[in-house]
Amino acid sequence: QVHLVESGGGSVQAGGSLRLSCEASEHMGRFCMAWFRQFPGKEREGVASFSQNGITNYADAVDGRFTISGDNARNLYLEMHNLRPADTAMYYCAAVRSWACSLVPKPFNYWGQGTQVTVST
Repeated sequence: QVHLVESGGGSVQAGGSLRLSCEASEHMGRFCMAWFRQFPGKEREGVASFSQNGITNYADAVDGRFTISGDNARNLYLEMHNLRPADTAMYYCAAVRSWACSLVPKPFNYWGQGTQVTVST
């Protein structure tokens, strides 16, 4: 059982930046890892993914503003810049032991508890 713990959420004004971190309980070298977010009353949506070989993929809504990275060990990060009120959501770290890596929630079987990001005008 893999445990994921997110940190780094908080409140920021529009245009500001935050860095989310996700620490895994074991080495994640054979996992696809990703960040998802969930708006109140909505399904989780993919934000960015990081494959076993370091290939990244971004949702159109965050491309160019967010950067996903990993340390090829136990940590995953999400640098968020030029934040907008529309980015306000609960952000989740997720992982699946797979070469395939997408922004679709269903394949991911390990999830963190989430960290709240709130962007004000």
